[in-house]
Amino acid sequence: MLQAIDLTKRYEDGILALDHINFEVKEGEIFCMLGANGAGKTTTINLFLNFIDPTDGQALINGIDSSKEPLEAKKYVSYVSENVMLYGNFTARQNLDFFAKLGGKTDMTKEDYYAVMRQVGLQEKAFEAKLKTFSKGMRQKLGISIAMIKDAPAILLDEPTSGLDPKASAEFQKILLDLKEKGKSIFMSTHDIFRAKTVADRVGIMKEGRLVMMRTREEFLEENLEKLYLDYMQEKSA
Repeated sequence: MLQAIDLTKRYEDGILALDHINFEVKEGEIFCMLGANGAGKTTTINLFLNFIDPTDGQALINGIDSSKEPLEAKKYVSYVSENVMLYGNFTARQNLDFFAKLGGKTDMTKEDYYAVMRQVGLQEKAFEAKLKTFSKGMRQKLGISIAMIKDAPAILLDEPTSGLDPKASAEFQKILLDLKEKGKSIFMSTHDIFRAKTVADRVGIMKEGRLVMMRTREEFLEENLEKLYLDYMQEKSA
């Protein structure tokens, strides 16, 4: 489970990037965070990953405070960024092997890697191809493969569908729903309202560091989520 408790980040220059936000993502749940650039979505993810320290509050992964016990907390989470940073001169399988061993998975075979890559929809001819030849969609799929091999109970996704074509985006959606069925807690920051409506169990809207709206699936399906989002974005801040 992922949980933010009064999570706050104020930078040294005085900018309040995150203002006492609260939410949780339960097992088998997808939580989508919508918001414009600079709203605080990536800051939230960075706090969970202990890339930065909170000014106040807690980011808990499986009940562990990520700022106090970062190495222990990271055992229970996988992360896929908007631009997956992998090794261009390694093949897809070599990248999987490297990150699997980095995560303590030392008993994986070539066929294990192939099976995961098939599961995310990578073509067989890509398995032994170098990453520098891959499209963004293919790199995203490999990033998800790495997350799946780690088999952590929680997954953080930062704008994972950005730049993907419709086919790759639809394939990515299926992977997310499969991971949800396996009981993963999934937090996804996104601009993609359509994808959020399709996969999310709950949706939040971030604006200027504040979580200004939260809706369950039942609630946002009864409303016009696009209009709701635009209305919040156009409101003047208090």
